[in-house]
Amino acid sequence: MTNERTLPVINPATGVTVAEFPAGTAADVDRAVAAARAAFPAWAATPPEKRIAVVGRIADGLAARTEEIAQAITAEMGAPIGLSRAAQAGFPLAVIASMIGVAETFDWTEQIGNSLIVHEPLGVVAAITPWNFPLQQAVSKVIPALLAGNTVVLKPSEIAPLTAGILAVVTAEAGLPVGVVNIVYGDGPVTGEALVAHPDVDMVSFTGSTRAGRRIGAVAAGTVKRVALELGGKGANVILDDADFPAAVEKGVLMAYTNGGQVCGSWPRMLVPAGRTGEAAAIATRALAAYPVGDPLDPATVIGPMASEQHRQKVDGYIRRGIADGATLVTGGPGRPEGRTGAYVRPTIFTNVDPSSALAQEEIFGPVLTIIGYADDDEAVAIANGTIYGLTSGVFGEPDHALAVARRLRAGQVDVNGADWNPLAPFGGYRQSGNGREFGRAGLAEFLETKAVQR
Repeated sequence: MTNERTLPVINPATGVTVAEFPAGTAADVDRAVAAARAAFPAWAATPPEKRIAVVGRIADGLAARTEEIAQAITAEMGAPIGLSRAAQAGFPLAVIASMIGVAETFDWTEQIGNSLIVHEPLGVVAAITPWNFPLQQAVSKVIPALLAGNTVVLKPSEIAPLTAGILAVVTAEAGLPVGVVNIVYGDGPVTGEALVAHPDVDMVSFTGSTRAGRRIGAVAAGTVKRVALELGGKGANVILDDADFPAAVEKGVLMAYTNGGQVCGSWPRMLVPAGRTGEAAAIATRALAAYPVGDPLDPATVIGPMASEQHRQKVDGYIRRGIADGATLVTGGPGRPEGRTGAYVRPTIFTNVDPSSALAQEEIFGPVLTIIGYADDDEAVAIANGTIYGLTSGVFGEPDHALAVARRLRAGQVDVNGADWNPLAPFGGYRQSGNGREFGRAGLAEFLETKAVQR
């Protein structure tokens, strides 16, 4: 790095600075992109089976550092240590394994009539990742980009950059050639903008807010580079009258409060038959009581602090606004939980929420659940689809009924009756939740150009 200015990494549970990282500059971006550009021809020419072998060693290196990764993520953004071990450190390994399987069976060339269809790497990929699942998001971009034969410049969030350093060490130990993966630290307005605008970057893969995604799309248009955006969400959990109601509400609580609600694919809106909102609120309140708020290093903690004090204030502001707008506060409310001094929010449930209100329309990204009543299936679908977003949703009910409703939802991924996560299924959004897809064959194809050679 050429800049002496640093950015602090602050533990949100304690307010203590746990690390400092260089605040990158446009000059640092230039150097990283130049290194990636220089390394591209040789890496692109490396046979897929050799790229797959390197990625396998990266997985081994990350697996060996599971506890180090978990401790780093808990320190930098406050995820409870149990979640950090199981999901923050564990999900990336599942993603890598699934992507290796995709690459092993991928048709890099195809014959269609008299045309040879060749799938080739794009070039230099800029991967810009958020703080809520820092390693998972980096792996979801870097690994398919590498398997496709691209070189990468990764810019992690300035809030949670620690695992990017671990990833850098692991990739080097795995035998990845110099320049194939490069990391630039810094904030969005400086290093992020420089990466997106850079003429030698061929693709930008970004996960983050819709506001930032709009800016990236506008800047990237200047050089007509490919852009893949995984943006905000406001997922709906549609519970039909023929659902196993307690199970559906309890699963909805899990999907609303995991990682403190700081999940783009969460379900912060619970839609239930109009006459059953009180029943849903009672079940949800009982379920939430089993989600203790506490020290993220305590294995018993389920909900830790928000990732930063700034984000805590944003979430708290939405809770206050919900009360001011007339929603009924069931549990929780503004302010910190009793006895907590860090970036903590009181897990909150509202009923009587106007579907057009800010509480039901805007991405809060915190432990706030809104329970909304509907009259019939048509109204449930209208409410579920009635935001600018379309990332994830859930439907619970008699299987055929639930599937019929799921097919009507304008979202990139819909779970029926709490189905398991599938790392091979494409993940991405409709509308202002973004474009492009991650995971599986679709996730690999995002990082490839397609050439037709007529013979």
